[in-house]
Amino acid sequence: MGQISIFAPGRVELLGNCTDYNGGLVLSAALQLGVTVTGNRLNSDRIDLSSRQMPPSWQGNFDEGLNHRHDNWTDYPRGVVWALREAGCQLGGFEAQFDSTLPVGAGLSSSAALEVATAILLSRLFDLALSPMELAKLCRKAENEFVGVQCGLLDQVSSLFGKKDHVVFLDCRSEQAEQIPFSKEMDLLVIHSGVSHVLSGGEYNGRRAECFEAARLLGVPALRDATSQQVAQQIADPTIRKRALHITGENERVSQAISALRKGDIREFGVLMTASHRSSQKNFENSTPELDILVELALCQKDVYGARLTGGGFGGAIIALARKETSEEAVRNIVEAYGQRTGHLAKPILCEVAEGALCQL
Repeated sequence: MGQISIFAPGRVELLGNCTDYNGGLVLSAALQLGVTVTGNRLNSDRIDLSSRQMPPSWQGNFDEGLNHRHDNWTDYPRGVVWALREAGCQLGGFEAQFDSTLPVGAGLSSSAALEVATAILLSRLFDLALSPMELAKLCRKAENEFVGVQCGLLDQVSSLFGKKDHVVFLDCRSEQAEQIPFSKEMDLLVIHSGVSHVLSGGEYNGRRAECFEAARLLGVPALRDATSQQVAQQIADPTIRKRALHITGENERVSQAISALRKGDIREFGVLMTASHRSSQKNFENSTPELDILVELALCQKDVYGARLTGGGFGGAIIALARKETSEEAVRNIVEAYGQRTGHLAKPILCEVAEGALCQL
């Protein structure tokens, strides 16, 4: 087989912040921005990885490449190689060149796009008989066990299963994905705060541990099995209670949002997005002053129906739901006011709800 190219999109999380690793519900959308990998087989056991945007490149054999992390971008594709081999897949040497249109640290999951692009490339090069959901799970395994970030399945599923003008609804317990029509009259305005986040830091994994402790205290397998009322009544520790209330509230908001979308009530969808951000501020404490300012500025704009942080938080970007006719004006106003208040340069990322990797093969 000769050289082939694979594109895997990033994703934007619409609702369901951090519910994925709690067995919960989440809504997301694949984007027109993503990672393209071009690669071919080699007649050796060598792996050759390079990126147009991010040094360093890496070359080595399987033994050298899969025994430890390097704490750079190559951990993600090397982690996928490791996960595939752990699953018994027969791989040979290959070279892969990566090219990305995704801004790193914006909460649009450049890591999952790297993983999915690599997994599909290797599946094509080496004729691997893996289902799309199996690929998603192996990419998650790579990030959990090789890279060391305890993410859920959301990012990989979104990159694989996205569909133009549809949001992806993922039930993280049943691991079933459904595509739900989304309003063509609305734009998704992703605005980077100028403050990047690094999910391999302790905050993300710390929140995960607190959620698991909440489930233990409630005597349930996961917070998916609890209600906000149960959390409020049964958990005494104020920090653990707040973390749990965020997750149970997000699950409830996702269910309400699906009903709103099916009725065509995009205003209600926006209200739920804003409520999600308020919970991130108060309960999960994964927002930042910069993200809060961006959300408030967005909500002041004409025809912006809702706004919230997107991704893991602790920096990165917000997403605002705006009517197409006035979205460019809203972005200009937000960026100008944000710069005046913070001294940071906000970077608007104009996003389209686009096809996932599977739809483009």
